[in-house]
Amino acid sequence: MTTAAVLDADVLYPMMLHDTLLRAAAAGCFRMHWSEQILDEVTRNLVETYGMEPAKAAALRQAMATAFPDADVQGWEPLEAQMANDPKDRHVAAAAVVAEATVIVTSNLRHFQALPEGVVALSPDQFLQRLAEEEPERLRAALEAQVRAYRRPPVTLVELLERLAIVAPTFAAKMASQ
Repeated sequence: MTTAAVLDADVLYPMMLHDTLLRAAAAGCFRMHWSEQILDEVTRNLVETYGMEPAKAAALRQAMATAFPDADVQGWEPLEAQMANDPKDRHVAAAAVVAEATVIVTSNLRHFQALPEGVVALSPDQFLQRLAEEEPERLRAALEAQVRAYRRPPVTLVELLERLAIVAPTFAAKMASQ
């Protein structure tokens, strides 16, 4: 059975990681989920932290929602107050429960210490390593498709892995050695 994972906002605005995760989901490596609140945070950070024009951030958000209509988790709000993790990220844990996700992918593991039974928080590095073990062919194909899509400037697989090594060093090293 394919892993279901909620992606926290902080893994959706580093663009190279964002692209890798979305391509892995599109390739069938995992079932991806998010909530409107998570996408609100992504959009806000793209504009405020990365300087993206608001219209471009909104267009990216719409493209994500259109490409992955089943990713949106609704009805999590009543569960938010019951979550025991950091208050700022209880909405993410509640979305995971509603989506029946077993994984939350986040760069902020300290906010996800007390999760409901059956849900674990994994860093992008840990999650991509898991996908490399569970879905090696699909993940490799997704990475190769990602490389082919980059034309200005073109990027090799080695260069992609070097960039991903910033957030997923063990995964990048493992993939580079194969």
